[in-house]
Amino acid sequence: MVTEHALITVRPGSAAQFERAMGEARAVIGASPGFLGLTLHRGVETPERYLLLVEWETLEDHTEGFRQSEAFAAWRALIGPFFESQPVVDHVVTVEGFGR
Repeated sequence: MVTEHALITVRPGSAAQFERAMGEARAVIGASPGFLGLTLHRGVETPERYLLLVEWETLEDHTEGFRQSEAFAAWRALIGPFFESQPVVDHVVTVEGFGR
């Protein structure tokens, strides 16, 4: 399993709209091959900053499957208008012995 780690900063005052759009966008990404689940976390000190964690079966399920699909365009059309700046995205794997 690979976890996509995305730091997303939304425009001030748009958090509620962004969260509603993420509800719709979740259905879009959820239908993608290799998608395992996602969690969305909102900053306490910086409420315009979100941490999105998406679990994929493989890195390629995200980078080649989803990112190069029509579903990605639909995903971005839903949530992209709220971005203050481009999300910072990378991928991580759990270090053995340090999982839940």
